[in-house]
Amino acid sequence: MSLPLVFLTLLATATLAAAEIRFTETRSDDRPLILLDEFGFTHRGQLELNVTQLSLSGSSPDPPELSKVGFFLCTLDAWSHVLQEIEDAQINCVLGSDAIKKVFTFDRLPTPTAAAFNFSYEDSSADQYTLIFANCIPQLKVSMNVRSAMYNLEGGKSNRRDYLSAGKTVLPRVYFLLSVIYFAMAAVWINVLYKKRLTVFGIHFFMLAVVLLKALNLLCEAEDKSYIKRTGSAHGWDVLFYIFSFLKGITLFSLIVLIGTGWSFLKPYLQDKEKKVLMIVIPLQVVANIAQVVIDETGPVAQDLIAWKQVFLLVDVICCCAVLFPIVWSIKNLREAAKTDGKAAVNLMKLTLFRQYYIVVICYIYFTRVVVYALETITSYKYFWTSVVAGELATLAFYVFTGFKFRPEVHNPYFVIDDEEEEAAAEQLKLEDEFEL
Repeated sequence: MSLPLVFLTLLATATLAAAEIRFTETRSDDRPLILLDEFGFTHRGQLELNVTQLSLSGSSPDPPELSKVGFFLCTLDAWSHVLQEIEDAQINCVLGSDAIKKVFTFDRLPTPTAAAFNFSYEDSSADQYTLIFANCIPQLKVSMNVRSAMYNLEGGKSNRRDYLSAGKTVLPRVYFLLSVIYFAMAAVWINVLYKKRLTVFGIHFFMLAVVLLKALNLLCEAEDKSYIKRTGSAHGWDVLFYIFSFLKGITLFSLIVLIGTGWSFLKPYLQDKEKKVLMIVIPLQVVANIAQVVIDETGPVAQDLIAWKQVFLLVDVICCCAVLFPIVWSIKNLREAAKTDGKAAVNLMKLTLFRQYYIVVICYIYFTRVVVYALETITSYKYFWTSVVAGELATLAFYVFTGFKFRPEVHNPYFVIDDEEEEAAAEQLKLEDEFEL
């Protein structure tokens, strides 16, 4: 694979990492480019590199030209210029371009056999930078441990470090505020369940569990980002975040499946095919969470990062598609029941409700998987937080819609239908059948 294609592939698959202090180990690695981290600098950006256990082997010629090996910072726009220089044969190594910002090349080592070094780099150009290790010497294998810390200095006399990228520094407050909203929603839902306790089904308690897990997940994420912002490390909050994220994912998809099947509302049991959907969704969520942990914790330096991202994307898509089937089955069953049991109005109202829920689930999945990703792509790095807010607000709206539409009711409108409404509903169902034909 050519050098330009290698870099473009790395950029296409790199996650917008939390940019905490990152530790990277490479062993006998001969890749021409190794993407280490990505960060949004303000005008007071800083980079610290600490390299230990450094060794070079297998090079030709011997000794190698160490000016062709080292670390550099690059923006996406700058890389376009580098590609043009390579194409025009102006340079034969990315480190020879004036478009990049060379951080440290190995010809600056105290001795050619030095096994460790420390280096600090300051940058006053606010932009989104990618930290990359370049090796322009064929067959040269590099082994090293790299500790990279990228941060911005806050204003004022304190010069306090902010280890969150410029577009993410407000995320701790955003996640904390959202967690408060979800805890408030849980309190409101508990009050509703208490007042309507005579008509509460098991699904309503399950909905409460989903809201509480979402609130705890956001609270842990707020603490996770807060500690990273101040210290560069999550201090264990990332473990709690992954646990609650895993539980939240499983319960949310299970809730959509259970509501879609009409469990508790239309029937007190699940059919075999509906149980199979749950048996598919739950293990897939386990795989998706494992993939997400690997992606987050190993960072972009992992050689199998592309495979893990593909696994996560594939599993997420399968889960999103799987939860739609029970809703489709319920809609089909309600239409068939409307023709046979003589309760056209009741079935029409149930049918309308499940159609609405089907549309909302599709919109929710599309927005949080496609639109939010598009926002991340087109939005400036300084406003990355807006895509997070957009996705979380869509999720909040989905939770509110689900709770409102499937709340416990003392006077269920499905069972207070008069004859006139029954006749009108029967006529509407008949027209719908004719239209489909």
